[in-house]
Amino acid sequence: QVLLRESGGGFVHTGGSLTLSCTFAGVRPVDGVIAWFRQAPGKEREGVSCMTKSGGDTYDYLESVKGRFTISRERLRNIAYLQMNSLKPEDTAVYYCATTRKNVCSGLSYEYEFWGQGTQVTVSS
Repeated sequence: QVLLRESGGGFVHTGGSLTLSCTFAGVRPVDGVIAWFRQAPGKEREGVSCMTKSGGDTYDYLESVKGRFTISRERLRNIAYLQMNSLKPEDTAVYYCATTRKNVCSGLSYEYEFWGQGTQVTVSS
């Protein structure tokens, strides 16, 4: 069983920054991709960013966050991060980290077997 836990969400004003963390552990360490998704009220869950096992490849799925959000990971510590800068009210959502044993990044939520419980990010104008 793989367990993921997000932290670092909160309330910020427009232009502020937050760093989300995702710790993941399991009976056997997950050695696959790690991705961040978000879901705003009344909207579908959407992929934000993904990083491959080695950390050598990253993928950004939202044009609106390019240049503002950065995914990273500390593989030996099984921690992933999402650095979010210049936050806007439209970034308000519950943010989730997800992983899969397939070593293929995807922005589609159904490609991921394991999910955290989510962390709320609220950006006020």
